[in-house]
Amino acid sequence: MRLILFMILIVVQIPLGCQSHTERETKLPPKTESSAQAIPIEYLDTAIVPAAHQFHKYVDFLKGKRLGLVVNHTSMVGQSHLVDTLLEMGFDIKKIFAPEHGFRGKADAGEQLKDGLDRRTNLPIVSLYGKNKKPSLAQFQGLDLVLFDIQDVGTRFYTYTSTMTYVMEACAESNLPLLILDRPNPNGHYVDGPILESAQKSFVGLHPVPIVHGLTVAEYALMINGEGWLKDGVECELYHVECLNYNHTKLYQLPVPPSPNLPNMKSIYLYPSLCWFEGTTVSVGRGTTNQFQVYGQPSCTVGPYNFTPKPRDGARRPKHNGERCKGYDLSQIRLEELQKIKRLNLDYIVDLYANLEQEKQAVFFNKNNFFDKLAGTSQLQTQLKAGKTSAEIQASWQANLDAYKKLRKKYLLYKDFE
Repeated sequence: MRLILFMILIVVQIPLGCQSHTERETKLPPKTESSAQAIPIEYLDTAIVPAAHQFHKYVDFLKGKRLGLVVNHTSMVGQSHLVDTLLEMGFDIKKIFAPEHGFRGKADAGEQLKDGLDRRTNLPIVSLYGKNKKPSLAQFQGLDLVLFDIQDVGTRFYTYTSTMTYVMEACAESNLPLLILDRPNPNGHYVDGPILESAQKSFVGLHPVPIVHGLTVAEYALMINGEGWLKDGVECELYHVECLNYNHTKLYQLPVPPSPNLPNMKSIYLYPSLCWFEGTTVSVGRGTTNQFQVYGQPSCTVGPYNFTPKPRDGARRPKHNGERCKGYDLSQIRLEELQKIKRLNLDYIVDLYANLEQEKQAVFFNKNNFFDKLAGTSQLQTQLKAGKTSAEIQASWQANLDAYKKLRKKYLLYKDFE
């Protein structure tokens, strides 16, 4: 079998994490040698191993259960999708739940997705984006366990953790356990940004955390449970499997782009500092091959770089479609330089806004308040309009950020960067 060719058998007795962060003992049945599964050969060293690859830690928990999987195109185990792998191993998968961008990961940001069938497996797919962001009791009916395995990028406005939140809430209301297979956070080596204000709560920001929160999805889930952030204070019966050899000082090269417009590691590192342009008249390169590595607009008078957005996968109707945009190209920055910054770069938006003509500044921010939703605060827009410097803006959110850092430490599963 392909699975056997891909793996070798090892037995490692490491407990699965339970929902209680302070109590490390698991409620799961003890492992047996016959149930131990394999880890890919290339990981048998100090390389980072995502939880999904470590079958020996969770296969016993899946046995005999009717499974619902919250997965997408990033839910890979080597060259095989987790769904295909678990089906090959004989597990009973009943339903797939897909986040923004869909199960195969090609949908535009914000695109309304419909339920359907997966062509490869004939499994029903339930979209958790659009009107149906939270699984209903009926959609969870007939399941014994929900499994979450999606690669996140560690920013508040990236919607996979919002999907996870609603799944946790639905699991709590349906009395279903949730198993999270953790994956490394590529932006988990720092924390920065304003804390979300309750008035700006939306699907691109549900919790009072900074833009770069410094948590893996399992750590984030523990915080959601521990801080009582689910609706009506319900608590999810939460289990997790940790990554092997990962900590917050390590940088992780994502094997699969997490969404259509984050095609490489440069875009992933630049994304936290460029995404708030999405709430303005500025393009961040959707509709080009340098998504989240360039920025500009047709009316911009500064910047040496020109680009023209055109329709393509993941950006069928890009901002400024067919218009020549003037601005800046960040794709030439060396990857090592981006890795060392460890903070949001406010200079991009501060300098661009300051160099716009007054009439262009007046229409810079979209009228739908999306900029404030992304920033998590109305203060940033006010500060930009007042001509505040990057240093002044960052200093304004430092006290709240320090308080968050203390809270964050309660839920860490891995060695921190400080």
